[in-house]
Amino acid sequence: MASTASVTDAAAAIPTPGQLAERARAMIPVLKERAAKCVADRDVPADSIAEMQAAGFFRILQPKRWGGYEMSPNVFYDVQKALAEGCMSTGWMFGVVGCHPYEIALFDDRAQQEVWGRDTSVLVSSSYQPVGKVTPVEGGFRLSGHWGFSTGSVHCDWVLLGAMVPPSEEGGAPDMRTFLLPRKDYRIDRDAWQVFGLQGTGSHDVIVDDVFVPEYRTHRSVHGFLCENPGQKENDAPLFTLPWAQVFTRSVSTAAFGGARAAVNAAVQIMKDRVSTNTGKASKADPFLHAAIAKAHAQIIEMETTLRVTFDELMGYAERGEKVPMEKRTLFVYQSSTVVRRLADLADEMMRLLGGRAIYNTSPIIQPWLDLHAGRAHVANDPNNRTADLVGSMLGEEPKFTFL
Repeated sequence: MASTASVTDAAAAIPTPGQLAERARAMIPVLKERAAKCVADRDVPADSIAEMQAAGFFRILQPKRWGGYEMSPNVFYDVQKALAEGCMSTGWMFGVVGCHPYEIALFDDRAQQEVWGRDTSVLVSSSYQPVGKVTPVEGGFRLSGHWGFSTGSVHCDWVLLGAMVPPSEEGGAPDMRTFLLPRKDYRIDRDAWQVFGLQGTGSHDVIVDDVFVPEYRTHRSVHGFLCENPGQKENDAPLFTLPWAQVFTRSVSTAAFGGARAAVNAAVQIMKDRVSTNTGKASKADPFLHAAIAKAHAQIIEMETTLRVTFDELMGYAERGEKVPMEKRTLFVYQSSTVVRRLADLADEMMRLLGGRAIYNTSPIIQPWLDLHAGRAHVANDPNNRTADLVGSMLGEEPKFTFL
């Protein structure tokens, strides 16, 4: 159990949402300076991790009983957007790793004790791909498998891994669960993460060879869907009654706002002094480029506003002790799933009008442009996975996909 003194000291030092946002924005210049190294090393620099730890960013969604801040997810996403404006890989990594304290809070208290009992600053990575091989045994399960896309894994001491527990009865449905493992129970393959964008997220492979995972270190997907999680007994703030999927899906779309803002800033920077060597025309007088930049600027704000309002609405339900209606849940995850693709399209429109200067690797728009397109690949950022449930909810049908 964490010492009373350490938790009390952390609680006394809780910053305001405004202070956290200011700290994140203050990091933008240094993250820009480190971005090339982040990409080259295929991992967020240790210095950036340490500075985010010191700023308290990883505690935003962590329970107060474990030294966290228990703040609205909108505070978390504001920090994420600012970090991603400096370096989208860093913002993406923060979004994924930084939202895991929320899920750990939903686990059985014994699991929470193991993760945070000695050090409340411990970080946790994940890969929710349900690819693990599971064998039920007394007291828990034997788990093996090879997972990809474990963002920030080299900086973490624990990992959350997805797998299907086979049905106990013939013809029954498998039970989707997340398995929580300590660092000693898995190894990281850093060679596989060779990608064209979001290189610095360090989304390496995780390999597990037949380890025991106790029952209490698993989180059932159905519990997250029903908002009936074991950890809510101890962590009883309204925050922890939200559907877990609503929190997570935005953690993998929100970094794109920072990346898109960086792309707009880069387009303006290029436009200011670019004169075509072929036509002699100045980009700052190009009405088509103006239109593309204006459209991107306005639509970024529109999408940000939409997702902020949805989380204000979600927190309203939580604070009133009400269940979030299914038609709201399907709409909100659909809206989140469209963000990255829409922002990538807006960046494309600007790129097409910036001429040859924009295609150099030294161009300030290249990395955010690549990062936005890489972010489209995440399953949660594909709206085609969400349309059936959204339309189904409009027809009064039960959802087919429970990660809502």
